Amino acid sequence: MSITPLMPVYPRCGFRPVRGDHCHLIGEDGSRYLDFAAGIAVNLLGHSHPGLIGAIQKQAETLMHVSNLYGSPQGEHLAQRLVDLTFADTVFFTNSGAEAVECAIKTVRAYHQHEGNDHKFEIITFKNAFHGRTMATISASNQEKMHKGFMPLLPGFKYVDFDDLEGAKAAIGPNTAGFLVEPVQGEGGIRPASQEFMQGLRALADEHDLLLALDEVQCGVARTGTMYAYEQYGIVPDVVASAKGLGGGFPIGACLATEKAARGMVIGTHGSTYGGNPLAMAAAEAVLDAVANDAFLGEVRSKADRLRSRLEQFIGNYPELFESVRGMGLMLGLKLKAEPRGLVAHLRDNHQLLTVAAGDNTLRLVPPLVIDDSHIDEFIEKLSAGAASYLAEPADK
Repeated sequence: MSITPLMPVYPRCGFRPVRGDHCHLIGEDGSRYLDFAAGIAVNLLGHSHPGLIGAIQKQAETLMHVSNLYGSPQGEHLAQRLVDLTFADTVFFTNSGAEAVECAIKTVRAYHQHEGNDHKFEIITFKNAFHGRTMATISASNQEKMHKGFMPLLPGFKYVDFDDLEGAKAAIGPNTAGFLVEPVQGEGGIRPASQEFMQGLRALADEHDLLLALDEVQCGVARTGTMYAYEQYGIVPDVVASAKGLGGGFPIGACLATEKAARGMVIGTHGSTYGGNPLAMAAAEAVLDAVANDAFLGEVRSKADRLRSRLEQFIGNYPELFESVRGMGLMLGLKLKAEPRGLVAHLRDNHQLLTVAAGDNTLRLVPPLVIDDSHIDEFIEKLSAGAASYLAEPADK
């Protein structure tokens, strides 16, 4: 047998973490790595947060899973907290970001079909987006690398350039149901949308009775310095997909919606065996206990300002390697002048620094939100040493 027991769909590197300690990961050999990847924006409380660990342990001893055929005091409580913290009136819990986006897509279509407008099914999405790996979510993206091997795609999506309001306006037709957009493109290169674009989409949705659905799987849950990034754009969405940091490392997603947007999501239209299980609810409650307050969010913003300032000073030392710093909050990107994967591997293998590659030649930095100045100092030290050694060894590239 030549195939590996783990289906070989990931190009896994040689680093094999076995333990986490706050903002570091420890490998099989005991080596210690500064984690500025955080499970790709998942481990927002780091790897050993006592509140999160304690909540999971306590709930695991009490009740882990029951069917959604029964009432859910745990789910009802967490849903109410999210409603109180956001624009939403109702929440559906999932197990992942892709499932949350699937629910958002279904919610947008169900709204119009509930209103008797079955012809309104097409969703306008934006180029270089990443919405997940299900058939619907890869169909919602124009990225051919995700399409290969899975054709034909699902119909009903129209792609427009990101941050192009006129293009979005021109794409509206008789079959348009709504927009699906990341306020900050993650995989696409840490590209924040402009104020004009996001506010313009909201105005177009209102004008044409479309729904504005946001994919905040990566940029949501305090990552950008507010509970959700839409708050910084001065808009109220109709639907938001959330996941990643919501469980702090435990699998959970959520689709948040207004009462109007959720009109079509009635009994029998959607479901999930594991969605909203008590263990996931306990994890998310612990995350909200930690992050859903002005003090924590203010700290995220101040840390982000310090890190960004250090990065902007740093890249001037290596103009042959870096172009710019971009992003929002602690979702930052270093725009490189070439493909970033070589540098990501070099930093990991030679300097015990974990980062993530993204599109548009971008080095993605999404550390735990609980970093402090010592971690920022360590990061800049490792990045500086790594940039110098990377440039000195062309064979590494």
